[in-house]
Amino acid sequence: MYKRIITHADFDGVVCATICSHVFNIDFIVFTQPRLVNEAKIAITKEDIVCDLPFPLECGMWFDHHEGNLEELKYRNIDIESINGKFEAAPSCARVIYNYFSSMDLPDHFEPIVEETDIIDSFDYKDIEDWRRKTPGKTIEATIKLKEPSAQRKWAHLRNLVQNLKTRPIEEVSKMPSVRKRYRQYLDEEERMLEQIKKEIAFLPEDTEHRLIILDMTHYKHQPNVLKHLAYLVHPEAQAVLQISNLFSNHTKTNDLSFSMSLSLNLKTEEHSKDVGDIMRILNLGGGHPGAGAGVKHCSGKEEMVKTKDEIIHQIFKLFENQ
Repeated sequence: MYKRIITHADFDGVVCATICSHVFNIDFIVFTQPRLVNEAKIAITKEDIVCDLPFPLECGMWFDHHEGNLEELKYRNIDIESINGKFEAAPSCARVIYNYFSSMDLPDHFEPIVEETDIIDSFDYKDIEDWRRKTPGKTIEATIKLKEPSAQRKWAHLRNLVQNLKTRPIEEVSKMPSVRKRYRQYLDEEERMLEQIKKEIAFLPEDTEHRLIILDMTHYKHQPNVLKHLAYLVHPEAQAVLQISNLFSNHTKTNDLSFSMSLSLNLKTEEHSKDVGDIMRILNLGGGHPGAGAGVKHCSGKEEMVKTKDEIIHQIFKLFENQ
């Protein structure tokens, strides 16, 4: 019936693949990014199950939880009820899939995996200390974020995680030698990223209270590997961080811009109406959740890229301040 699982190349995507692989006994798993699905650069057919990604031109089943992808369906005049699968505004796509197959006899160890996926994917931590606390899920997620020497090696690691999470509790998987080795490598990489971020942090002149951290990575010739959340360790008083990078195609830098933004954990203790996903939708860049969002802006040349980048940064700040 279904031959492949096509899923997001992050922790949520791995857990989605774990559940679907168990339910349908499918070991052929493809990991990818939302942009490649949006641009139809991956061949997807009715024999594929698509998880945690935008709805493609066609597929066999589709599971997702991103409000922006739901808005895109409405824009395309696609009735969500006509799609086999499930969309739900849940903390993670893994939760959507787990709920969908809840009537089945799923392994008991799936529930704690999904619970941690909810926290990680929605960045639902009480504070910075809670975020930095080591857990089995965060250990595994770190190995996924580690920069591998080749895409093939990364995909092999993700598939190995799926196979092990299907049969073993998350605590056991986090202690596997291959996971522990990658986790130690990630900690070294994180130190390097933090030093790099310290050099890149900036604020707009009008942002006198340092509410929005800006990480402009567009001057890099090669795709930078940084995690924007680390900026909160440098400026814990900030309310959000915005990272701007160029898109790369086959390791070649383009003039197209990528915007990625998230709210600080500091706002957990405050009442607010901030919604990052809504900002991305208003500016027609992309979408996301209230706490995090991302989008892309295509530019025809370097001059347009520089001008557009400056305009959008100021637009994002203005919308953020007025929310």
